Amino acid sequence: MDHTQELAKALAELKRITGVTMNVTAGSSEEAEQALTQIRCLCTAYKEKYNKTDFLQGLMTGGIPAYDIAERAARLHINPDEQRVLFLLEAKHIDETVGEILKSMFPPQTKTYLVPVNENSFAVLRPVRPGESGADSRGIARTIVDTLNTEALAKVQLSYSFILDSLTDLPEAFRETSLALRVGRLFYSEQTIFPYNELGIGRLIYQLPVSLCENFLKEIFGSDIPESFDDETLGTVNRFFQNNLNIAETSRQLHMHRNTLIYRLEQIEKRTGLDIRLFEDAMTFKIAIMVLNYLQAERN
Repeated sequence: MDHTQELAKALAELKRITGVTMNVTAGSSEEAEQALTQIRCLCTAYKEKYNKTDFLQGLMTGGIPAYDIAERAARLHINPDEQRVLFLLEAKHIDETVGEILKSMFPPQTKTYLVPVNENSFAVLRPVRPGESGADSRGIARTIVDTLNTEALAKVQLSYSFILDSLTDLPEAFRETSLALRVGRLFYSEQTIFPYNELGIGRLIYQLPVSLCENFLKEIFGSDIPESFDDETLGTVNRFFQNNLNIAETSRQLHMHRNTLIYRLEQIEKRTGLDIRLFEDAMTFKIAIMVLNYLQAERN
């Protein structure tokens, strides 16, 4: 890109964030470079002074050094040492309706910061009120998900972090909540809320090498490793597991005859060699399905 294009791009960015239109001409490459530097400094200064969103976005993604946090937060009138919890929500598309609903749920007087992350995710950095603990975060998360599902008709999944003691904890909180969303989508897709500290065996599997996972599946299934199971089979199995391997309760909830359920379970045993009516085989099958999902995600 030549200096003329770079200047035009920098001036367009300046107008976008400040509303100020400027015309700059440069007679030489040195003058153009100097003008570019000055325009970029103006953009940075404006963002730092007036834009809390840019500051928090940069902080979440590790783009701001720790020694700058307190000073820049002070310039933006953000208390760096207030306890907060980070909620990270994700949907197929975050539109203006979602943003407006969040603003109505967390108006400015609550000192909650609403930070767009990308077109599919949104961060809510909420202060912890006196008497609240980490256990209260689940209720707040449920309120956010239910409200957006009802009022915006948005299928939302959400993770939340530990209680941050200061803004210096925000990068770690963002990493934890991002991981919780990825692990939750992959292994617990039927759920909508993923606390950072309740990822269970999903966290462990997610961090395993692919080769180790493949060897595990070979031990279970031999050389004929199934690529996947149909949704009907998985739905039946998940409900069976949720009911602690209780055939009568599972058939009742699925409005299915007991013999039909037993037939389906026997078909799984024929296909995999695992009788999931037995606890040990059920546990093995559950882990194997999670590993299959992980490998499929990695290959895609």
